[in-house]
Amino acid sequence: MAGFFSRTSRHATQAQALHDVRALKRIGIALFNGFALPEAATVVEVFQSANAFCTSMRIGGPLYDVYLLSVGGGRIASSSSVFVWTDSIESRGYADDFHALFIAGGAGVHNMLSEERLIAWLRWLDFRSEKIFPIAEGQLLLDAAEFPDKSSTLRRREGDHTVARSGLKVSTSQRSGTPLRAALAIVEEDLGAEVAREITGVVRMRFEAQFTATPNRSAFGVVSEKIQSSAQWLEMNCGRAIRIEEAAQFAAMSERNFLRRFKMEMGVTPSDYLLYVRIDKCCHLLSETDLPVDKIARRCGMGSGGQLSKVFRRYLGVTPTEYRTSKRSSNPA
Repeated sequence: MAGFFSRTSRHATQAQALHDVRALKRIGIALFNGFALPEAATVVEVFQSANAFCTSMRIGGPLYDVYLLSVGGGRIASSSSVFVWTDSIESRGYADDFHALFIAGGAGVHNMLSEERLIAWLRWLDFRSEKIFPIAEGQLLLDAAEFPDKSSTLRRREGDHTVARSGLKVSTSQRSGTPLRAALAIVEEDLGAEVAREITGVVRMRFEAQFTATPNRSAFGVVSEKIQSSAQWLEMNCGRAIRIEEAAQFAAMSERNFLRRFKMEMGVTPSDYLLYVRIDKCCHLLSETDLPVDKIARRCGMGSGGQLSKVFRRYLGVTPTEYRTSKRSSNPA
């Protein structure tokens, strides 16, 4: 996923070179230390894939120019200790003409609620941006940016359920959707449903590969025997509820040391690793068996079919049933 971010700076240069050929639409992603990497990477991938697809197929339409932003600019660390390079939110020319702005989620958002420069910037954007999409906990930052005076309080219109706040109009369905669906909705609006479907397939295949590769990935190329054994234990027990302290006990480590060592050696937290393993197993069972979605969810430790659907929509942009149908149609018996 970090590779998606490393391409954004090169993409910005390419975008300027193509300025005279295709109209530019700036997409901003506001980040902070401790942001959740997977969802933000998904947004980057959607717009980069749209650019690549339209260029290869010679399709007209806007060129998306994706900017990673933070309060002071520079290097920002994700929750999984992957570093990305960002531009300052106060950089000239960035804040006044975004076509869409995504606000990252993650545990680190709580440390930003008192960051006045970020809150003031979000308030300023409220008057100018047509589309602002919070990712999970990113909604807390938008809530913090609400003006205290009555003239700018939240107003709701019955019917289309549009939220009007200081000139900003974003439907509640857009606000509550996943970042992947929000990004794809923008692509569909600009380039059509067919291109959006193609991009959905490309992003899904790449993230499936990410889930499959994670169990075999090490951040530094070497995994100790204890961490390797604990990872295998997580895989073998993924079908039931697991507490991290159980995995730590299996590795004969304190919980704190286990979390630190696992993240350092595997490149992801134990919880993220377990999620990837479960999603990968669900994908396999959906593709290779006729088991009901509810049964697959329980077998893979995902609780229920409804919970599995939420996870699939968040990370793959489709429901489990849609995933199964697409796999069956692309690989007929």
